[in-house]
Amino acid sequence: MTRGTSADQGDPLARIAEALERLAGDAAPATDWHAAPAYVWDGRSARLVGAIDAPPLTLLQGIDAQRDIVAANVVRIAQGHAAHDMLLWGARGMGKSALVRASVVAAQAAVPRGLALVQVAADALPSLPHLFAQLRGAGRNFLVYIDDLGFGEEDSAGPRHLRSWLEGGVEARPANVRLAVTSNRRAIVPRHSREQDDPLNPRDAVDDTLALADRFGLSIGFHNCTQDDYLAIIRGYADAYGLDWSEADALEWARRRGARSGRTAWHYVNELAGRAGRAI
Repeated sequence: MTRGTSADQGDPLARIAEALERLAGDAAPATDWHAAPAYVWDGRSARLVGAIDAPPLTLLQGIDAQRDIVAANVVRIAQGHAAHDMLLWGARGMGKSALVRASVVAAQAAVPRGLALVQVAADALPSLPHLFAQLRGAGRNFLVYIDDLGFGEEDSAGPRHLRSWLEGGVEARPANVRLAVTSNRRAIVPRHSREQDDPLNPRDAVDDTLALADRFGLSIGFHNCTQDDYLAIIRGYADAYGLDWSEADALEWARRRGARSGRTAWHYVNELAGRAGRAI
């Protein structure tokens, strides 16, 4: 009779070890955190991004104050100076995500090799301690970017975990890492009418909803676009790309879309380019 392996002979420890190896699969490859300007973290490993898709900062019109604050803070991060975690919150389509990306591109030009962007999906938030462990000793500064953080009941665990990572927890983010979070609301935990109507502790519900926002050094609001802002955004893009346009046509575009925003303005500019047979 052929002599089997220890696992074949019923060694329980060997069987458990082999089962764990099969479940774990191949180990995630080591990431070169100096090889790219940006990365996408999926909860287990990072994918390199060769170029960041972002407009020049000068084309982000109608959000001048927000642009200056965010861009200056991101340069500080690239330089390794004291800098803030950032919450960019407010109206949809007003350039929150574009501003983060554009500020990183500008900072990378000002401080070569000083900064990388790491985008993390909201459903990968529980893996942030694993990501932080890798970034801590990477010898580079990082902006960890969480876009469009959700608020549903099913999303609440991630935002609540962010509190300890931002400030005071044993798994706080490393000194060479800062966070940038975009959201359509400032209060990044779910609120329910029954909590707001609680006659015993009405303030507790409000404090809870703002507890996470208060942990960001910069909490920057983006508000609905005025007509003047909308036209200024279009004017900036049209001048940069050499496109002809009219205010009446631009306003009619917004009326048909039912909204004025930076996103609506960009869609109109894209329409202008298409009409002119241009690529932008």
